[in-house]
Amino acid sequence: MKKSENTSSVKSIRTLVLGGRGFIGTPLIDALLDQGHAVRCFDRPNVVALGASHAANPDFELYEGDFTSEADISEALQGCDFCYHLVSTTLPKSSNADPVFDIESNLVGTIRLLALAVEAGIKKVIFVSSGGTVYGDPVELPIPETHPTDPACSYGIAKLAIEKYLGLFHRLHGLDYTVLRLANPFGEGQRTHASQGAVAVFLGKVLREEPVEIWGDGSVVRDYIHVADVVQALLISLEPSREEHVFNIGSGKGHSLNDVLDAIERITGRKAIREYRPARGFDVPVSILCIERARQALGWTPDVSFDEGLERFAAWLEENEPTSNP
Repeated sequence: MKKSENTSSVKSIRTLVLGGRGFIGTPLIDALLDQGHAVRCFDRPNVVALGASHAANPDFELYEGDFTSEADISEALQGCDFCYHLVSTTLPKSSNADPVFDIESNLVGTIRLLALAVEAGIKKVIFVSSGGTVYGDPVELPIPETHPTDPACSYGIAKLAIEKYLGLFHRLHGLDYTVLRLANPFGEGQRTHASQGAVAVFLGKVLREEPVEIWGDGSVVRDYIHVADVVQALLISLEPSREEHVFNIGSGKGHSLNDVLDAIERITGRKAIREYRPARGFDVPVSILCIERARQALGWTPDVSFDEGLERFAAWLEENEPTSNP
């Protein structure tokens, strides 16, 4: 495993962020450093960092390696107190095409991580799960954590299985953990050319005056949460767990794909070129998360409204994507 030459200073708390170069991991690392943590970022080689604000910080280390490598993960865990698990090797829409790869890379890789975390004396693992896929078709709205789980894609099944193994390792070995079932995160730093994240993809295409593909008639409703609110939930999750370990993290409100495009048009002053395509079988019609458990048990509540988050994201893109058409 390749390790950066940056040498972390002696700190009382050292936190490992797996997948720390992503659009959630980057602001999380910044926030941890601001709180006085020594932070070790683990990610694949040659991943383009979304932000370099922490690269020169003496309390920051970069480890490059393979999540499925026992040696790489073992080395990354050494000397750490906490571990954030933000890694995923698949996407919901692609996971069904190769569920074996999904299981081998995500599920088996995480079970190996948990065994190594116990050996390394990790105090707590915080895992980012998927509130949009683990429940399947909702039988009640908004969806509470007690809702039946019936994922329609391998991605959601793997996430749910990881949650169960976290519970098992807690019972067998006392490894503390928190699972955050995220709604659909969006915000500054999210890639607009990726294949996941409707807000980012739609916003980028509108700014570039490219056609926007919509699967179905645009009535699919999702819960969108700004990345700043996600980071706050992740920070709070460092506290020792009490009775609950699994939390929905969303806005508690729903927006259809057509609503998202309407808001983008309103905020950017540009017209979306809408191209409707046949609906996809794995897209549940509505997904809105109940966030009452997080309010009561974590003291967490979202602060950034959808429109405010969209405005911030659009402003960031205008500054950081110079290829946008005038």
